[in-house]
Amino acid sequence: MSKEYNSAVDALEGLVFDGMTVMSGGFGLCGIPENLIVALRDSGVNGITVISNNAGVDGFGLGLLLESRQIAKMVSSYVGENKEFARQYLAGELELEFNPQGTLAERIRAGGAGIPGFYTRTGVGTLVAEGKEHKDFDGQTYVLETGLKADLAIVKAFMGDRQGNLIYRKTARNFNPMMATAATVTVAEVEELLPVGALDADQIHTPGIYVKRIVQTQSEKRIEQRTVRMREPV
Repeated sequence: MSKEYNSAVDALEGLVFDGMTVMSGGFGLCGIPENLIVALRDSGVNGITVISNNAGVDGFGLGLLLESRQIAKMVSSYVGENKEFARQYLAGELELEFNPQGTLAERIRAGGAGIPGFYTRTGVGTLVAEGKEHKDFDGQTYVLETGLKADLAIVKAFMGDRQGNLIYRKTARNFNPMMATAATVTVAEVEELLPVGALDADQIHTPGIYVKRIVQTQSEKRIEQRTVRMREPV
């Protein structure tokens, strides 16, 4: 059975439902599955929980799903670039499960590895540890964190082949590989879709066994923030 689909909309057909949990790869605007996010918005799915490092920016990435009010809950580590996110959260319109960034990454990795929980020192004595089990190891207190899983993971890769093997480009790898392992179904969008055997097997980051569907897309490659200064006179 072919894993290749003609469009992001086709790649999500039959996979989405109200109240589902979605993992969305990326960090800021780097390595986000922007076309699959648009397709998710256009599907009309509602009441979803999104697990992602952040919520994109206003008007782009996951910010589109916030504007359309399709997200009921975010599980994130950073939300500072999205004014609509802040507005909805402060107004009580959006639920937020906040995580230290390393903890979020490990929770996703644990979910993909079949590990239901783990102990970490990160967050002990802070709000993120309230209501969670604590345990001492070697005289240090640790807090129990649970693994994360999703109904759907949407990820972005630089190159892929028609069996779903993926290679990410530099920092765009970020959360994508671990999310690809932690969902019931993983859909990948890639910039270059190659024949089977074209990728160097030693360079593959995500084996195709984790990827159910794949689609070739074009990316806008926005810059999240640009800081410039006047050129000094010679």
